[in-house]
Amino acid sequence: MATVTVDRMAVEVDGQGDPVLMIHGLGGTSNTFAPQCAGLASRYRLVRPDLPGSGRSATPEGALSIGRFVAAMAKVCQVLGIERAHVVGHSLGTIVAQHLAVEHPGLVRSLTLFGPLMAPADAGRQGLRDRAAKARGEGMQPIADAIVQAALSSDSKAHQPVTVAFVRESLMRQCPEGYAKTCEALAAAEAADPARIRARTVLVAGDEDAVAPASVARTIAERMNGAASLRVLPRCGHWQPLERAADCTAILGEALQGRG
Repeated sequence: MATVTVDRMAVEVDGQGDPVLMIHGLGGTSNTFAPQCAGLASRYRLVRPDLPGSGRSATPEGALSIGRFVAAMAKVCQVLGIERAHVVGHSLGTIVAQHLAVEHPGLVRSLTLFGPLMAPADAGRQGLRDRAAKARGEGMQPIADAIVQAALSSDSKAHQPVTVAFVRESLMRQCPEGYAKTCEALAAAEAADPARIRARTVLVAGDEDAVAPASVARTIAERMNGAASLRVLPRCGHWQPLERAADCTAILGEALQGRG
C-alpha cells in the first residue's frame, strides 16, 4: 500500500489490476472501505481518497460542494493515469459517484453504491446546516455520539463493539471545520438524474438504515429503468461496509466481475 498526495488530498493506493475508485461518505475516510481491501487487493487496484476536508486531506479555502468533490475525484484519476474505473461510494460518496457517472461517463465502468442517496429532503438540509454549526461550536464529540446511536443498527450496537468504536473514532478524528463544510456541501446537494447513468449499477441498503432507507435505493433503481440491481442487508444500519463487512465484500466482488 502507498499513500500519494493529489492536490492536498491523501489517497491510499493498494493492489494491482483494474482500478476501483472508492469514495467515502460524511464523517468517513478511506478506511471506511478497509474491510473490503483484504479480499480485493490481490485482483484490483484500489484507490481510496480522503475527500477534501475529510480525514488526512486538507480543508480547502472556500466552500465545498458536490461539484468540487466530483472534480477532485476526476483529478485523482487523471494524476494516477486511470482512464476507466469501477466506482464505489458510501452515503455522500454515492451522490458524488452518481454525478461522476453523469458528467464523466467514459470514466465510470460500474457503480456499487452503499447506503445510496439522491439529495437531502428539505428538513434534512436544515439539519445538516445545524450540524455544521454544532461542529464549529462544540467540536466532534457530541456529533460522533449522536451518529453512533442513530446510524448503526441495533444488532451492530449490541454485538459489534469494534464497529461502533471505529465509526465513533472516524467521526471524532475529523477536522471540525472540514466536517462543517462537508455538511454544508451535502445540505446544498442536488440529485443527479439516475436515468442518465449508463454504468452497470448495484445498490446496497441496510434494512435499519435511517439515513438512507431502502426505499431511496428502490427509487434510484426505478428511475434507472431497471438498469440497477438492489440488495437489502438484514440487521444493518447506514455503515454497511463496516456493519456487514463480509456481505459487502462479497457483493462488491460480484459487482466488479459483472455478476451483481
